[in-house]
Amino acid sequence: MKLYADRVPTATRQLITDLLVVLWVYLWVRVAIWIHDLVGELAAPGAKLESAGSGIANNLADAGGKVGRVPVVGDELTKPFTGAADAARSIAEAGHQQQELVDKLAVVLPLTAIALPLALVLFLWLPLRLRWIRRASVAVAVRDEPAGRDLLALRALASRPLGELTRLGPDIAQSWRNGDTAAVDALAELELRRLGLRPART
Repeated sequence: MKLYADRVPTATRQLITDLLVVLWVYLWVRVAIWIHDLVGELAAPGAKLESAGSGIANNLADAGGKVGRVPVVGDELTKPFTGAADAARSIAEAGHQQQELVDKLAVVLPLTAIALPLALVLFLWLPLRLRWIRRASVAVAVRDEPAGRDLLALRALASRPLGELTRLGPDIAQSWRNGDTAAVDALAELELRRLGLRPART
């Protein structure tokens, strides 16, 4: 795996990583939307319950009003209709409360599902990406200056693996100390490649 990573240019690896992060976020957004839609479907029974309860309550109230006009016994006959209408309104209220609960779940569950993936992006990938941008920006600003190339060469000597350094020559460190331009440029180019940048213009 390490050999494969070494053969892939840094800029290409960064581009692939960025694309994978974008795909990762997109997939989790789709999952969150799917959860929202799925939970939203649970509101349908509540809506039907509310509609049916309200309809029954209205019909019973109308019937009770008509029965109440019966002389002498009208008030007594109205009581069963009033009680049944109240029960129907309770059913309608239960349906309404179910819809409210489903609406809350349709917001909370998708947010919960997407919170961890977004946290990984924001707190792991993004800081690394911003750190690379800062380092690359500084390298771009100094790579065309002799003193800047010397700083890049020093950075390479301090941070690159010994295997990479010895490929530039067994005495690369001594050559750099002696101010050998070719050694400085080779080390600076090594550091620029690590950052995914082009070598300095000559």
